[in-house]
Amino acid sequence: MIYFLALLPATALTIAGYLVLYLAARSEGALRTFGRYLGFWAFTLAGLLILGSLFAAAHGHRHCPFFGMHGMHERMDGPWPPAERAALGVPPAPATAPNPAPAPAGPPPAPR
Repeated sequence: MIYFLALLPATALTIAGYLVLYLAARSEGALRTFGRYLGFWAFTLAGLLILGSLFAAAHGHRHCPFFGMHGMHERMDGPWPPAERAALGVPPAPATAPNPAPAPAGPPPAPR
């Protein structure tokens, strides 16, 4: 629902774009050209703001905007720390044996 707040600056940018285009149409020379570009830029920014809010709403909270700070926002994948397991009453993780060493290969085949 907070993404609807993106409509407020997008509306303001659209109104400003129309105002700039109106004033540019009444001016002459380089100011008219600059006003047209400025008006279209305001419309572009308003469109990008709406598209960005739609993109953010579609992706939800799956991606953290602060790269490398996942530990502050959510628990990462992997086993729980022992203290957290004990606090939640979860039984301790089973101990796993290390992988056995691979069996030695036999002698190489004899050349023909």
